Amino acid sequence: MPRPKPKGKSDARKSSSSGVSLKSLAEHLGLSQAAVSFVINRSPAAKSIPHRTQELIRAAAKELNYRPNHLARSLRQQRSFTIGVVVPEISEGYAALVMSGIEDHLLQEGYFYFVVSHRHRNELIEEYPLLLQQRAVEGLIVVDTVLSEKVDVPSVAVSGHRDVPGVTNIVLNHARAACLALEHLVDLGHRQLAFIKGQAFSSDTEVRWEAIRGAAKKFGVGIKQQLTGQLEGESSSPLLGYQVTQKLLASGEPFTALFTFNDISAIGAIHALREAGRRVPQDVSVVGFDDIQSAAFQNPALTTVRQPLREMGMIGAETLLRRITAPAKAPYPKEIIVEPELIVRASTARISRPA
Repeated sequence: MPRPKPKGKSDARKSSSSGVSLKSLAEHLGLSQAAVSFVINRSPAAKSIPHRTQELIRAAAKELNYRPNHLARSLRQQRSFTIGVVVPEISEGYAALVMSGIEDHLLQEGYFYFVVSHRHRNELIEEYPLLLQQRAVEGLIVVDTVLSEKVDVPSVAVSGHRDVPGVTNIVLNHARAACLALEHLVDLGHRQLAFIKGQAFSSDTEVRWEAIRGAAKKFGVGIKQQLTGQLEGESSSPLLGYQVTQKLLASGEPFTALFTFNDISAIGAIHALREAGRRVPQDVSVVGFDDIQSAAFQNPALTTVRQPLREMGMIGAETLLRRITAPAKAPYPKEIIVEPELIVRASTARISRPA
């Protein structure tokens, strides 16, 4: 590829004042129109162009006030290059990490995207896929959201567990995740365990609970109703975990370890335990789930089952774009399973005394 040969500043000002076309921008740089177009439109083919050349192209486009005509591109190719993303909410934790992976891949591939959050309102969960399709999205990614009906564009569901035509589910190996957590606690000598289930509306709640029941049976751990709590409410704050743990403590049933639905609830649980005079991990070990960014910086640092959330988002976006560009009626994966990892930190310890 020839090295770009920018014109002088006087030429740049002249071009800028008269309006700049792709052709004149390419001539200004001494590059082919195709190379400039690849970079400006964030085409996958731009990966073959040296990074320094890409920087020069973007700098020249900014200097000359060049604006690509995305509408013309869409009409020419009969494509919108737009994706719809549906999430429960945008806050610290699960959805934010998945979104980071989705965003990185879509930006890299030159796709625009709409993000909508439904806040667990059933009418919005039903309406948003239709509204996004009316805005000409080429595909949908739904995160921790149930797609109850078939949609007319390729779709990916991160933490999707329903068999819906046209939808690829990206799911965690929950059986493996439950075994990792319970085996860790059993190896530390814990037998009296308490559990916090997720909200009823969460896609993962029942699947993970069945996995926990299976792992408990495998390791000989009893599950008591008095030591099983469930998150209630739509808040994404640690308050919900705090409230459930208060109820577990009020039952009077002894426990030496607590396995929570997610890291956010684990943070609230630790606060409730400390408030009740229970030390973590000396008196009660706590295991979270997800491995959000702040988990390692809690006091104590949180032992947790890591979901590769950012990777799940990237896999979802990669899978969707492959499906969009595939021939009509081409086969597509119905399910992609990702593996968890146990991250051991300071919130778990070997049991020091019976509960």
